[in-house]
Amino acid sequence: MRTPLGIFPAILAALMLVLAPAATARADLFGDKMTLRDENKMGHDFDQIIRARQNMVGDTYITKYVAEVVARVVTGKRPMPFHVKSAVIANPLINAFAIPGGYIYIFTGLIQSVTTESQLAGVIAHELAHVSQRHVVSRIEKQKKVTLLSTAGMLAGVLLGVAAGGGNAAQAGQALMFGSQGAATAAMLHYSQEDEREADHVGLNSLVKAGYNPEGMPQTFEIMLKNKWYDNSSNMPSYLSTHPGTEDRITYLNDRIARMPKAFLERKDDNARLNRVQVLIRSRMSPASTALAYWDDKKQSEYTPMDWVGRGITLERLKRIDEAQTAFEKALSLAKNDPLVVREAGIFYFKIGQPDRAVGLLQKAAIMDTGDAMALFYLARLQAEAKQYAEAAKNMRKVNELVPEDWEVHHHLGMILGESGDTFGGNLHLAYAGVYSMRLDKARDHMQRAREVAQTQEQKDQLKELDDIIKARAEIGK
Repeated sequence: MRTPLGIFPAILAALMLVLAPAATARADLFGDKMTLRDENKMGHDFDQIIRARQNMVGDTYITKYVAEVVARVVTGKRPMPFHVKSAVIANPLINAFAIPGGYIYIFTGLIQSVTTESQLAGVIAHELAHVSQRHVVSRIEKQKKVTLLSTAGMLAGVLLGVAAGGGNAAQAGQALMFGSQGAATAAMLHYSQEDEREADHVGLNSLVKAGYNPEGMPQTFEIMLKNKWYDNSSNMPSYLSTHPGTEDRITYLNDRIARMPKAFLERKDDNARLNRVQVLIRSRMSPASTALAYWDDKKQSEYTPMDWVGRGITLERLKRIDEAQTAFEKALSLAKNDPLVVREAGIFYFKIGQPDRAVGLLQKAAIMDTGDAMALFYLARLQAEAKQYAEAAKNMRKVNELVPEDWEVHHHLGMILGESGDTFGGNLHLAYAGVYSMRLDKARDHMQRAREVAQTQEQKDQLKELDDIIKARAEIGK
């Protein structure tokens, strides 16, 4: 988890690492204008940096939900110049950001803080408006080549903050970033009041066209302002530091909404999936004591099956296994055919060492939801422990297709293949585990082992592709 001091410098640094060379190239060859192809290239490169540096959520139940909300917002923005791609970052900050090329990142802290889907969609609509209106790119186009080439101090500071993830090193990194020419470039990338007003205007339009209640947008900003007055812990909404004038923007949005048809304000959200996602985030990613306090404060007579699941996950984290088992069995008694309830119960029994109970639950969950990466992941691990390598590899490959850049998935797939006698495949995936965990020495070691046993042209082509990825990741880590 990144701290407030570490996260924004990390984002800014990554952005400048890919923006500065691209913008300079454009200035050299085509003047000051950047094409959509340039923006797509920047977005792709930046996405690789973010995935290497941040703790990405791999639970497809969470990421699919967010992707569907994003896709719905995009329907209100057509035509959109980019194919929008979303990801979820496991971080308690109330934050979200989008970058050129149509990449948008939602923090778990934001998902946890909202009470309706319209509120979550409001932030997404606002962020995508910054992209569609080309606010960052427009500032880059106005920036002169000499300034873009004078960001060494900023980048060094940012990378120091990234590596440390907080604490004194991150503070030192931030100080370096804002020293010298870095300050001018950093200021350029802050959104202006005019940018924010336009993003609010365009975002609100897309929110309404997508069928959401427009009040969701100002309500989310109000939630952020409320949290601003709490302590300066990791829950501080860093969103406010990069999006100025929030109070004035709330007034502007409310004035616009007051003039809209009453029917827009009467739109109701179906928050069932949001609430289920919030249970997963609260129980798995919040401090366990804080999560348990939430469920202790809620009357058990009002518990949903997912509340029992959340309580069970939290109690398991606290090593209160008997109580956790009681909670999971209660959830199963209430919703034995709910794939998410069944999945989480299966994971619980896997973790406490009851494979016979776990395997039946995980098989059932995987059948009910064939795209659930978590159910397949734990099922494959159980099958590997039972030396059912063919089935284990088959299921772990499915997981790999669903979350292709998860280092842990590659690690387990590599181990399964290696234990089954596939030395090449085992080392190939262990190398990818090294790539996606940014342990490049490990990646190179396993790549060399795979090269020693490679025989077919297909295997040699796979090694060439892996080598290119390792070289690209090495550039990110410089």
